[in-house]
Amino acid sequence: MADYREMWKSLDMDLEKHDKLCEVLPQFYEEIYLSQKNRPQGMNYFNFVVSEVHGLRIKELLESRKNNRKVIGSFCVYVPDEVINAADAISVGLCGGSDFWHPDGEKVLPRNTCPLVKASIGAKISATCPYFQSCDLLVGETTCDGKKKAWEILSEYTPIHVMDLPQMKREKDNLHWQDEIKIFIDKIENLTGNKINEENLAEGIKLINEKRRVLKRLYEFRKFDKLPISGKDVLLISQIAFYDDPKRFIEKTNELCDELEKRVQNGISVFEENTPRILITGTPMAIPNWKLHHIIESSGGAVVCEETCTGTRYFENLVDENGKTLAKQIKALSDRYLNINCACFTPNKGRIDDILRLYKEYNADGIVYFTLPFCTTYATEFKKVKDALDKKGIPVIMIETDYGLQDAGQIKTRLEAFFEMLETNKKVAVTK
Repeated sequence: MADYREMWKSLDMDLEKHDKLCEVLPQFYEEIYLSQKNRPQGMNYFNFVVSEVHGLRIKELLESRKNNRKVIGSFCVYVPDEVINAADAISVGLCGGSDFWHPDGEKVLPRNTCPLVKASIGAKISATCPYFQSCDLLVGETTCDGKKKAWEILSEYTPIHVMDLPQMKREKDNLHWQDEIKIFIDKIENLTGNKINEENLAEGIKLINEKRRVLKRLYEFRKFDKLPISGKDVLLISQIAFYDDPKRFIEKTNELCDELEKRVQNGISVFEENTPRILITGTPMAIPNWKLHHIIESSGGAVVCEETCTGTRYFENLVDENGKTLAKQIKALSDRYLNINCACFTPNKGRIDDILRLYKEYNADGIVYFTLPFCTTYATEFKKVKDALDKKGIPVIMIETDYGLQDAGQIKTRLEAFFEMLETNKKVAVTK
Protein backbone atom coordinates (compact mmCIF):
# COMPACT_ATOMS: atom_id res chain seq x y z
CA MET A 1 0.00 0.00 0.00
CA ALA A 2 1.21 3.50 -0.83
CA ASP A 3 1.83 6.14 1.81
CA TYR A 4 -1.55 7.54 2.80
CA ARG A 5 -0.59 8.98 6.18
CA GLU A 6 -1.39 12.57 5.22
CA MET A 7 -4.80 11.47 3.96
CA TRP A 8 -5.49 9.54 7.15
CA LYS A 9 -4.29 12.51 9.19
CA SER A 10 -6.82 14.73 7.38
CA LEU A 11 -9.53 12.34 8.58
CA ASP A 12 -8.52 12.89 12.23
CA MET A 13 -7.48 9.27 12.60
CA ASP A 14 -5.43 7.86 15.45
CA LEU A 15 -2.39 7.08 13.32
CA GLU A 16 -0.41 5.29 16.00
CA LYS A 17 -3.24 2.89 16.75
CA HIS A 18 -4.08 2.52 13.05
CA ASP A 19 -0.46 1.51 12.34
CA LYS A 20 -0.92 -1.47 14.65
CA LEU A 21 -3.98 -2.57 12.66
CA CYS A 22 -2.09 -2.21 9.37
CA GLU A 23 0.74 -4.35 10.70
CA VAL A 24 -1.56 -7.29 11.41
CA LEU A 25 -3.80 -7.44 8.33
CA PRO A 26 -1.24 -8.25 5.57
CA GLN A 27 0.17 -11.31 7.36
CA PHE A 28 -3.33 -12.45 8.32
CA TYR A 29 -4.47 -12.14 4.70
CA GLU A 30 -1.41 -13.93 3.35
CA GLU A 31 -1.88 -16.89 5.69
CA ILE A 32 -5.55 -17.30 4.83
CA TYR A 33 -5.78 -16.27 1.18
CA LEU A 34 -2.44 -16.08 -0.60
CA SER A 35 -1.47 -19.53 0.71
CA GLN A 36 -4.22 -21.12 -1.40
CA LYS A 37 -3.16 -23.15 -4.42
CA ASN A 38 -4.61 -22.92 -7.92
CA ARG A 39 -6.61 -19.73 -7.30
CA PRO A 40 -8.29 -18.08 -10.29
CA GLN A 41 -6.26 -15.26 -11.84
CA GLY A 42 -9.32 -13.02 -11.52
CA MET A 43 -8.80 -12.99 -7.75
CA ASN A 44 -5.81 -10.69 -8.28
CA TYR A 45 -8.17 -7.71 -8.46
CA PHE A 46 -9.70 -8.59 -5.10
CA ASN A 47 -6.22 -9.13 -3.65
CA PHE A 48 -5.41 -5.61 -4.80
CA VAL A 49 -8.57 -4.21 -3.22
CA VAL A 50 -7.59 -5.72 0.14
CA SER A 51 -4.02 -4.47 -0.20
CA GLU A 52 -5.48 -0.97 -0.64
CA VAL A 53 -8.39 -1.48 1.74
CA HIS A 54 -7.64 1.71 3.70
CA GLY A 55 -5.96 3.50 0.81
CA LEU A 56 -7.13 3.85 -2.76
CA ARG A 57 -10.86 3.41 -2.10
CA ILE A 58 -10.69 5.99 0.71
CA LYS A 59 -8.91 8.35 -1.67
CA GLU A 60 -11.75 7.87 -4.15
CA LEU A 61 -14.32 8.64 -1.48
CA LEU A 62 -12.54 11.81 -0.41
CA GLU A 63 -12.21 13.00 -4.01
CA SER A 64 -15.93 12.40 -4.48
CA ARG A 65 -16.69 14.40 -1.35
CA LYS A 66 -14.63 17.28 -2.75
CA ASN A 67 -17.01 17.18 -5.71
CA ASN A 68 -19.93 17.49 -3.29
CA ARG A 69 -20.94 13.82 -3.42
CA LYS A 70 -21.99 12.51 -0.02
CA VAL A 71 -20.81 9.21 1.46
CA ILE A 72 -23.37 7.16 3.38
CA GLY A 73 -22.28 4.33 5.66
CA SER A 74 -24.65 1.49 6.50
CA PHE A 75 -24.54 -1.57 8.75
CA CYS A 76 -27.20 -3.82 7.28
CA VAL A 77 -28.61 -5.27 4.06
CA TYR A 78 -31.99 -3.67 4.83
CA VAL A 79 -30.70 -0.17 4.03
CA PRO A 80 -31.74 0.45 0.39
CA ASP A 81 -28.62 1.28 -1.63
CA GLU A 82 -30.92 2.15 -4.54
CA VAL A 83 -32.02 5.33 -2.76
CA ILE A 84 -28.46 6.38 -2.01
CA ASN A 85 -27.34 5.86 -5.60
CA ALA A 86 -30.41 7.68 -6.92
CA ALA A 87 -29.26 10.82 -5.08
CA ASP A 88 -25.77 10.53 -6.61
CA ALA A 89 -24.35 9.63 -3.21
CA ILE A 90 -22.00 6.73 -2.41
CA SER A 91 -22.94 3.79 -0.23
CA VAL A 92 -20.35 1.92 1.80
CA GLY A 93 -21.00 -1.07 4.03
CA LEU A 94 -19.47 -0.75 7.47
CA CYS A 95 -19.54 -3.12 10.49
CA GLY A 96 -16.45 -4.52 12.11
CA GLY A 97 -15.12 -8.03 11.69
CA SER A 98 -12.04 -7.83 13.91
CA ASP A 99 -11.48 -8.07 17.65
CA PHE A 100 -8.92 -5.27 17.22
CA TRP A 101 -11.80 -2.83 17.84
CA HIS A 102 -13.31 -4.60 20.85
CA PRO A 103 -11.34 -2.77 23.59
CA ASP A 104 -12.55 0.61 22.33
CA GLY A 105 -16.08 -0.72 21.87
CA GLU A 106 -16.08 -1.96 25.45
CA LYS A 107 -15.34 1.57 26.67
CA VAL A 108 -18.98 2.44 25.97
CA LEU A 109 -20.71 -0.95 25.62
CA PRO A 110 -21.09 -3.91 28.00
CA ARG A 111 -18.41 -6.56 27.57
CA ASN A 112 -21.07 -9.21 26.91
CA THR A 113 -22.22 -7.48 23.72
CA CYS A 114 -22.23 -9.06 20.26
CA PRO A 115 -18.69 -8.90 18.77
CA LEU A 116 -19.98 -7.32 15.56
CA VAL A 117 -21.68 -4.49 17.44
CA LYS A 118 -18.69 -3.93 19.72
CA ALA A 119 -16.29 -3.87 16.78
CA SER A 120 -18.49 -1.51 14.78
CA ILE A 121 -18.74 1.01 17.60
CA GLY A 122 -15.09 0.57 18.48
CA ALA A 123 -14.00 1.23 14.90
CA LYS A 124 -15.64 4.65 15.03
CA ILE A 125 -14.78 5.87 18.50
CA SER A 126 -11.15 4.72 18.13
CA ALA A 127 -10.81 6.73 14.90
CA THR A 128 -8.94 3.86 13.27
CA CYS A 129 -11.27 3.02 10.37
CA PRO A 130 -11.09 5.52 7.50
CA TYR A 131 -14.47 4.38 6.14
CA PHE A 132 -16.23 5.55 9.28
CA GLN A 133 -14.19 8.76 9.16
CA SER A 134 -15.15 9.38 5.52
CA CYS A 135 -18.92 9.14 5.96
CA ASP A 136 -21.24 12.14 5.99
CA LEU A 137 -24.01 10.05 7.52
CA LEU A 138 -24.33 6.61 9.10
CA VAL A 139 -27.54 4.63 8.74
CA GLY A 140 -28.54 2.15 11.42
CA GLU A 141 -31.56 -0.13 11.68
CA THR A 142 -33.53 -1.92 14.39
CA THR A 143 -32.62 -5.55 13.63
CA CYS A 144 -31.57 -6.33 17.21
CA ASP A 145 -31.67 -4.78 20.68
CA GLY A 146 -27.89 -4.50 20.85
CA LYS A 147 -27.78 -2.41 17.71
CA LYS A 148 -30.75 -0.25 18.68
CA LYS A 149 -29.07 0.92 21.88
CA ALA A 150 -25.63 1.13 20.28
CA TRP A 151 -26.94 3.63 17.71
CA GLU A 152 -27.88 5.95 20.58
CA ILE A 153 -24.28 5.91 21.78
CA LEU A 154 -22.88 6.20 18.25
CA SER A 155 -25.00 9.32 17.68
CA GLU A 156 -22.81 11.09 20.23
CA TYR A 157 -19.86 10.73 17.86
CA THR A 158 -21.34 11.15 14.37
CA PRO A 159 -24.60 11.94 12.53
CA ILE A 160 -26.78 8.83 12.30
CA HIS A 161 -30.19 8.01 10.91
CA VAL A 162 -32.04 4.92 12.16
CA MET A 163 -34.55 3.01 10.03
CA ASP A 164 -37.25 1.25 12.04
CA LEU A 165 -37.48 -2.26 10.56
CA PRO A 166 -40.75 -4.03 11.45
CA GLN A 167 -40.38 -7.39 13.19
CA MET A 168 -43.28 -9.08 11.37
CA LYS A 169 -44.30 -9.30 7.71
CA ARG A 170 -47.97 -8.43 7.66
CA GLU A 171 -49.52 -5.96 5.21
CA LYS A 172 -49.39 -3.19 7.80
CA ASP A 173 -45.68 -3.94 8.33
CA ASN A 174 -45.05 -3.53 4.61
CA LEU A 175 -46.82 -0.17 4.74
CA HIS A 176 -44.69 0.79 7.72
CA TRP A 177 -41.49 -0.09 5.85
CA GLN A 178 -42.65 1.92 2.84
CA ASP A 179 -43.02 4.89 5.19
CA GLU A 180 -39.50 4.29 6.53
CA ILE A 181 -38.15 4.30 2.97
CA LYS A 182 -39.97 7.58 2.30
CA ILE A 183 -38.45 9.10 5.45
CA PHE A 184 -35.05 7.83 4.32
CA ILE A 185 -35.54 9.42 0.90
CA ASP A 186 -36.30 12.77 2.58
CA LYS A 187 -33.19 12.41 4.72
CA ILE A 188 -30.94 11.66 1.75
CA GLU A 189 -32.47 14.47 -0.33
CA ASN A 190 -31.84 16.98 2.46
CA LEU A 191 -28.28 15.74 2.93
CA THR A 192 -27.30 15.70 -0.74
CA GLY A 193 -29.45 18.51 -2.07
CA ASN A 194 -30.50 16.17 -4.88
CA LYS A 195 -34.12 15.34 -5.57
CA ILE A 196 -34.98 11.65 -5.95
CA ASN A 197 -37.45 11.06 -8.76
CA GLU A 198 -38.77 8.19 -10.88
CA GLU A 199 -35.89 8.43 -13.37
CA ASN A 200 -32.89 8.42 -11.03
CA LEU A 201 -34.46 5.90 -8.66
CA ALA A 202 -35.06 3.59 -11.64
CA GLU A 203 -31.36 3.93 -12.50
CA GLY A 204 -30.41 3.16 -8.90
CA ILE A 205 -32.64 0.08 -8.89
CA LYS A 206 -31.12 -1.20 -12.15
CA LEU A 207 -27.56 -0.67 -10.92
CA ILE A 208 -28.02 -2.50 -7.63
CA ASN A 209 -29.98 -5.27 -9.36
CA GLU A 210 -27.04 -5.70 -11.73
CA LYS A 211 -24.72 -6.12 -8.75
CA ARG A 212 -27.08 -8.76 -7.38
CA ARG A 213 -27.09 -10.55 -10.74
CA VAL A 214 -23.32 -10.78 -10.90
CA LEU A 215 -23.16 -12.17 -7.35
CA LYS A 216 -25.83 -14.68 -8.31
CA ARG A 217 -23.75 -15.63 -11.34
CA LEU A 218 -20.71 -16.11 -9.11
CA TYR A 219 -22.62 -18.34 -6.71
CA GLU A 220 -23.88 -20.54 -9.57
CA PHE A 221 -20.35 -21.90 -10.02
CA ARG A 222 -20.51 -23.33 -6.51
CA LYS A 223 -23.24 -25.73 -7.55
CA PHE A 224 -20.86 -27.82 -9.68
CA ASP A 225 -19.32 -31.03 -8.38
CA LYS A 226 -15.89 -29.65 -9.25
CA LEU A 227 -15.62 -26.31 -7.49
CA PRO A 228 -13.60 -23.78 -9.53
CA ILE A 229 -13.23 -21.35 -6.61
CA SER A 230 -12.94 -21.67 -2.84
CA GLY A 231 -15.64 -20.65 -0.41
CA LYS A 232 -13.42 -18.14 1.33
CA ASP A 233 -12.61 -16.44 -1.98
CA VAL A 234 -16.33 -16.02 -2.64
CA LEU A 235 -16.81 -14.69 0.90
CA LEU A 236 -14.11 -12.11 0.25
CA ILE A 237 -15.78 -11.01 -2.99
CA SER A 238 -19.13 -10.66 -1.21
CA GLN A 239 -17.53 -8.56 1.53
CA ILE A 240 -15.86 -6.29 -1.02
CA ALA A 241 -19.21 -5.85 -2.80
CA PHE A 242 -20.40 -3.78 0.16
CA TYR A 243 -17.89 -0.95 -0.31
CA ASP A 244 -16.33 -1.15 -3.78
CA ASP A 245 -17.52 1.08 -6.62
CA PRO A 246 -20.55 -0.90 -7.89
CA LYS A 247 -19.86 -0.50 -11.63
CA ARG A 248 -16.23 -1.55 -11.24
CA PHE A 249 -17.21 -4.41 -8.98
CA ILE A 250 -19.72 -5.68 -11.54
CA GLU A 251 -17.10 -5.51 -14.30
CA LYS A 252 -14.34 -7.27 -12.34
CA THR A 253 -16.64 -9.96 -10.95
CA ASN A 254 -17.98 -10.70 -14.42
CA GLU A 255 -14.39 -11.04 -15.65
CA LEU A 256 -13.74 -13.55 -12.87
CA CYS A 257 -16.93 -15.44 -13.76
CA ASP A 258 -15.79 -15.66 -17.39
CA GLU A 259 -12.63 -17.34 -16.12
CA LEU A 260 -14.63 -19.66 -13.87
CA GLU A 261 -16.70 -20.76 -16.86
CA LYS A 262 -13.52 -21.93 -18.57
CA ARG A 263 -12.42 -23.68 -15.40
CA VAL A 264 -15.70 -25.57 -15.26
CA GLN A 265 -15.35 -26.56 -18.92
CA ASN A 266 -11.84 -27.85 -18.23
CA GLY A 267 -12.85 -29.68 -15.05
CA ILE A 268 -10.58 -27.60 -12.80
CA SER A 269 -11.34 -27.78 -9.08
CA VAL A 270 -9.66 -26.18 -6.08
CA PHE A 271 -10.73 -29.08 -3.84
CA GLU A 272 -10.05 -32.80 -3.88
CA GLU A 273 -12.80 -35.08 -5.09
CA ASN A 274 -15.48 -35.98 -2.53
CA THR A 275 -14.60 -33.10 -0.20
CA PRO A 276 -17.64 -32.57 2.09
CA ARG A 277 -19.77 -29.71 0.78
CA ILE A 278 -20.83 -27.30 3.54
CA LEU A 279 -23.60 -24.72 3.66
CA ILE A 280 -23.08 -22.03 6.31
CA THR A 281 -26.13 -20.35 7.81
CA GLY A 282 -26.34 -17.70 10.49
CA THR A 283 -24.88 -14.32 11.34
CA PRO A 284 -23.05 -12.08 8.83
CA MET A 285 -19.28 -12.13 8.48
CA ALA A 286 -17.96 -8.59 8.20
CA ILE A 287 -14.50 -8.07 6.72
CA PRO A 288 -11.93 -9.24 7.87
CA ASN A 289 -13.83 -12.08 9.57
CA TRP A 290 -12.59 -15.04 7.48
CA LYS A 291 -12.12 -17.30 10.48
CA LEU A 292 -14.80 -19.96 10.06
CA HIS A 293 -14.35 -20.37 6.30
CA HIS A 294 -10.62 -20.79 6.77
CA ILE A 295 -11.03 -23.39 9.51
CA ILE A 296 -13.58 -25.34 7.46
CA GLU A 297 -11.50 -25.32 4.29
CA SER A 298 -8.28 -26.20 6.08
CA SER A 299 -9.98 -29.06 7.95
CA GLY A 300 -11.25 -31.06 5.00
CA GLY A 301 -14.43 -29.23 3.98
CA ALA A 302 -15.54 -26.90 1.18
CA VAL A 303 -17.98 -24.05 1.75
CA VAL A 304 -20.43 -24.02 -1.17
CA CYS A 305 -23.01 -21.47 0.03
CA GLU A 306 -23.76 -18.95 2.78
CA GLU A 307 -27.32 -18.32 3.90
CA THR A 308 -26.21 -15.11 5.60
CA CYS A 309 -26.36 -11.35 5.09
CA THR A 310 -22.88 -11.54 3.54
CA GLY A 311 -24.18 -14.36 1.36
CA THR A 312 -27.44 -15.14 -0.40
CA ARG A 313 -29.55 -12.68 1.60
CA TYR A 314 -27.53 -9.84 0.11
CA PHE A 315 -28.27 -10.60 -3.52
CA GLU A 316 -31.26 -12.94 -3.82
CA ASN A 317 -34.50 -11.41 -5.10
CA LEU A 318 -34.36 -8.41 -7.42
CA VAL A 319 -36.32 -5.21 -7.06
CA ASP A 320 -39.12 -5.07 -9.64
CA GLU A 321 -37.93 -2.63 -12.32
CA ASN A 322 -41.38 -2.05 -13.84
CA GLY A 323 -42.55 0.66 -11.45
CA LYS A 324 -43.26 3.88 -13.36
CA THR A 325 -44.13 6.06 -10.39
CA LEU A 326 -42.19 6.84 -7.23
CA ALA A 327 -44.93 5.21 -5.13
CA LYS A 328 -44.71 1.95 -7.11
CA GLN A 329 -40.91 1.98 -6.91
CA ILE A 330 -41.02 2.44 -3.15
CA LYS A 331 -43.51 -0.42 -2.90
CA ALA A 332 -41.16 -2.58 -5.01
CA LEU A 333 -38.26 -1.71 -2.71
CA SER A 334 -40.31 -2.57 0.36
CA ASP A 335 -41.43 -5.89 -1.11
CA ARG A 336 -37.90 -6.91 -1.99
CA TYR A 337 -36.23 -5.91 1.27
CA LEU A 338 -38.93 -7.45 3.48
CA ASN A 339 -38.35 -10.69 1.58
CA ILE A 340 -34.97 -10.97 3.33
CA ASN A 341 -35.38 -13.54 6.09
CA CYS A 342 -33.37 -12.22 9.01
CA ALA A 343 -33.71 -13.92 12.39
CA CYS A 344 -35.11 -10.67 13.78
CA PHE A 345 -38.50 -11.55 12.27
CA THR A 346 -41.22 -13.56 13.94
CA PRO A 347 -42.39 -15.97 12.78
CA ASN A 348 -39.51 -16.76 10.43
CA LYS A 349 -40.45 -19.87 8.48
CA GLY A 350 -39.09 -18.23 5.35
CA ARG A 351 -35.53 -18.61 6.59
CA ILE A 352 -36.02 -22.32 7.23
CA ASP A 353 -37.44 -22.68 3.73
CA ASP A 354 -34.39 -20.85 2.35
CA ILE A 355 -31.97 -23.15 4.17
CA LEU A 356 -33.72 -26.28 2.92
CA ARG A 357 -33.84 -24.93 -0.63
CA LEU A 358 -30.21 -23.84 -0.69
CA TYR A 359 -29.03 -27.11 0.83
CA LYS A 360 -30.58 -28.91 -2.12
CA GLU A 361 -29.58 -26.37 -4.79
CA TYR A 362 -25.91 -26.41 -3.80
CA ASN A 363 -25.84 -30.17 -3.25
CA ALA A 364 -24.53 -29.71 0.29
CA ASP A 365 -23.60 -32.62 2.53
CA GLY A 366 -24.01 -30.81 5.83
CA ILE A 367 -24.77 -27.48 7.45
CA VAL A 368 -22.71 -25.36 9.82
CA TYR A 369 -24.95 -23.05 11.86
CA PHE A 370 -22.77 -20.07 12.79
CA THR A 371 -23.59 -17.55 15.48
CA LEU A 372 -21.62 -14.90 17.30
CA PRO A 373 -21.65 -14.88 21.12
CA PHE A 374 -24.52 -12.88 22.64
CA CYS A 375 -26.44 -12.93 19.33
CA THR A 376 -29.71 -13.98 20.94
CA THR A 377 -31.83 -13.92 17.79
CA TYR A 378 -29.73 -16.39 15.80
CA ALA A 379 -28.81 -18.54 18.79
CA THR A 380 -32.47 -18.91 19.78
CA GLU A 381 -33.64 -19.60 16.24
CA PHE A 382 -31.26 -22.58 16.04
CA LYS A 383 -33.85 -24.84 17.69
CA LYS A 384 -36.47 -24.22 15.00
CA VAL A 385 -33.90 -24.65 12.25
CA LYS A 386 -32.47 -27.84 13.75
CA ASP A 387 -35.93 -29.34 14.23
CA ALA A 388 -36.67 -28.78 10.53
CA LEU A 389 -33.30 -30.19 9.46
CA ASP A 390 -33.68 -33.25 11.70
CA LYS A 391 -37.01 -34.05 10.06
CA LYS A 392 -35.26 -34.06 6.67
CA GLY A 393 -32.26 -36.04 7.95
CA ILE A 394 -29.89 -33.16 7.22
CA PRO A 395 -26.72 -33.09 9.39
CA VAL A 396 -26.05 -29.82 11.19
CA ILE A 397 -23.51 -28.57 13.72
CA MET A 398 -23.72 -25.30 15.62
CA ILE A 399 -20.56 -23.23 15.97
CA GLU A 400 -20.64 -20.23 18.29
CA THR A 401 -17.45 -18.23 18.12
CA ASP A 402 -16.11 -14.68 18.15
CA TYR A 403 -13.33 -13.10 16.10
CA GLY A 404 -10.42 -14.35 18.21
CA LEU A 405 -8.38 -17.43 17.33
CA GLN A 406 -8.16 -18.88 20.83
CA ASP A 407 -10.81 -21.50 20.08
CA ALA A 408 -9.63 -22.30 16.53
CA GLY A 409 -8.14 -25.65 17.55
CA GLN A 410 -11.31 -26.74 19.34
CA ILE A 411 -13.48 -25.74 16.37
CA LYS A 412 -11.17 -27.56 13.97
CA THR A 413 -11.45 -30.76 16.03
CA ARG A 414 -15.25 -30.56 16.10
CA LEU A 415 -15.47 -29.88 12.37
CA GLU A 416 -13.10 -32.71 11.47
CA ALA A 417 -15.33 -35.12 13.41
CA PHE A 418 -18.39 -33.64 11.66
CA PHE A 419 -16.79 -34.11 8.23
CA GLU A 420 -15.88 -37.73 9.07
CA MET A 421 -19.52 -38.35 9.91
CA LEU A 422 -20.60 -36.80 6.59
CA GLU A 423 -18.18 -39.02 4.68
CA THR A 424 -19.46 -42.08 6.53
CA ASN A 425 -23.05 -41.11 5.69
CA LYS A 426 -22.14 -40.86 1.99
CA LYS A 427 -20.49 -44.28 2.00
CA VAL A 428 -23.49 -45.84 3.72
CA ALA A 429 -25.82 -44.20 1.19
CA VAL A 430 -23.81 -45.67 -1.68
CA THR A 431 -23.99 -49.22 -0.31
CA LYS A 432 -27.76 -49.12 0.14
